Amino acid sequence: MNARSRLAAFYFFYFASVGAITPYFGLYFKSLGADAGQVGLFMALLQVMRIFSPNLWGHLADRYGSRSGLILYAALGSLMAYLGFFMSINLLLLVPVIALFSFFWNAPLPLVEAATLNFLGARTEGYGHIRLWGSIGFILSVVSTGLFLDRYAVRGILWVTLGLLAATAALSGYLPVSGPTPGIVEKGKKGLPGSPARIAIFLSACFLMSAAHGTYYAFYSIYLVENGYSRGVVGALWALGVLCEIGAFLIMPRLWARFGVRRLLLTAFLGAALRFALIGFAIRYPGLIIFAQTLHALTFAVFHASAVTVIYRFFPGRSQARGQALYTSVGYGAGGSVGGVLGGVLWDSYGPACMFAAAAISAFLGFLLVKICLQEPEATGRSMLNM
Repeated sequence: MNARSRLAAFYFFYFASVGAITPYFGLYFKSLGADAGQVGLFMALLQVMRIFSPNLWGHLADRYGSRSGLILYAALGSLMAYLGFFMSINLLLLVPVIALFSFFWNAPLPLVEAATLNFLGARTEGYGHIRLWGSIGFILSVVSTGLFLDRYAVRGILWVTLGLLAATAALSGYLPVSGPTPGIVEKGKKGLPGSPARIAIFLSACFLMSAAHGTYYAFYSIYLVENGYSRGVVGALWALGVLCEIGAFLIMPRLWARFGVRRLLLTAFLGAALRFALIGFAIRYPGLIIFAQTLHALTFAVFHASAVTVIYRFFPGRSQARGQALYTSVGYGAGGSVGGVLGGVLWDSYGPACMFAAAAISAFLGFLLVKICLQEPEATGRSMLNM
């Protein structure tokens, strides 16, 4: 198995575990007697450690240059911590189990993202073709798990996830991890992309996008089931979104070449605002819900591939792992946590439609921040954001 295949295999199994946990663990927690607020808290706790864990592991990787060992230790740690779910059916005891598991589970991905971009070097357009295997893993997992849960008790999700985490850990020691390559540094012009102000505004936009998705990840499956959709259909809808995501990853180089990163990011944020508004207010119209899922190609694939590329250029050289860790922490960690917790509060207080409306507003605010912080392409030449 060559280096590219090993990276693809890691993405496959890692995101297969995400495909088991993200759509269905809310249902598992609910089966233990958790209410909407508690489900939101538990799902948010899976994201909270993304605030701290990736930064710590990313700092260690950039400081000591031992990404391969850290990826392996983190994957093994997540596998060991996960065993606590089998011993914790009390809701209060779940809190430390989720926290410890999340601390390790969220650590490897930003390290692997940095390793993948470093492996590709100047050919960053190849990122989507490797990363799409994570989407394939997710889609196979979410569909098969949904069908599995239609036939068996929800607790069976624990065994499905255990096998996927074991496969991820087994692959973690064989990834092509080398030292960082020099990044792209633009100098001599005040306010160029990569300045602290631009980085802060861009990360704030990522926070808002992830907060919107945090609500979606925590409550979408529950909302569908409560409105009469079967678990098999729930899995099919998740799968549809990821199929569209795979298609977007495949054509990402052509999208970047034709439209540039800035335009794609702006379109992704507007697509997210539309998507969550439809989910909130058109839940009884399956055709519109199906259309909303196709927008996942924009709200995740186009957004994520473009965002990690921007971060790669914002953080050159030895700061690559820390840059990807910061993006993960602020976006998926803080943003996902806030979205999950506030989503639970809004659901209990005002109902799910209001909750998804807030997610749509969050995405639109992110659109405004991207419009501010990323410069327009220059009239001549290729700017950093007009690849």
